[in-house]
Amino acid sequence: MSSPQSFLKTFYARTPPFLTPLALVAVLALAACDRNPESGAKPAPKPGAEKAAAPMASPPPAADVPKVIFLGDSLTAGLGVSVDEAFPARVGEILAAEGHPIQVINAGVSGDISAGGSSRLAWLLSQKPAVVVVELGANDGMRGQPLAELEKNLLDVVRRSQAAGAKVLILGMKIPPNYGKDYSDGFEAIYPRVAKETGAALVPFLLEGVGGEAELNQADGIHPTAEGHKLVAKNVAPYLARLLE
Repeated sequence: MSSPQSFLKTFYARTPPFLTPLALVAVLALAACDRNPESGAKPAPKPGAEKAAAPMASPPPAADVPKVIFLGDSLTAGLGVSVDEAFPARVGEILAAEGHPIQVINAGVSGDISAGGSSRLAWLLSQKPAVVVVELGANDGMRGQPLAELEKNLLDVVRRSQAAGAKVLILGMKIPPNYGKDYSDGFEAIYPRVAKETGAALVPFLLEGVGGEAELNQADGIHPTAEGHKLVAKNVAPYLARLLE
């Protein structure tokens, strides 16, 4: 199992020195746009077209099964794997096997930033979820977005979800030090701070044991393979189970 430091070291080592922040943004944008139609990942919806790009949900369960919305970016959407292989579906499988079935609603959009997640939230909350799992911010960090904006958006998502009657599970993230140690450390500190301020539950690091492990990631070194998603799901499932209890 890799440590967060190992993940950062491996990721940074794979970023060529000539790949400037602007070039990195371009690479990420191309990765978000270049879709394999069989991958199960979904393109970002056009503004105002949320209803046309409905999130992927598991088959309708019994009325008393709680809805869990996974709000996130390409990690949630399952870039490079099918929706059924992405970690939200795997979390659903784990909980069902433990006798706690849920209706999984995958609201991941590849390339999304925290502001995009916030803009999509109202429609998602209209579905009356029991829990909102928040996986946002990695793209903000990779693009060097102001940390204050990221924190503001995360607070907005959490507070609005709680006001709608949903519990919230925040998935913590880390980024490589492309923009300097102060920025990467500041980025990492946002997640526990938002969790403490709002009372939301927190998974300290979503990619624990997966980030930096070549055999568990696709060729880009960023997105987990199907096997990697299984391990990511194991990181998330216990925290979600406690919220549902």
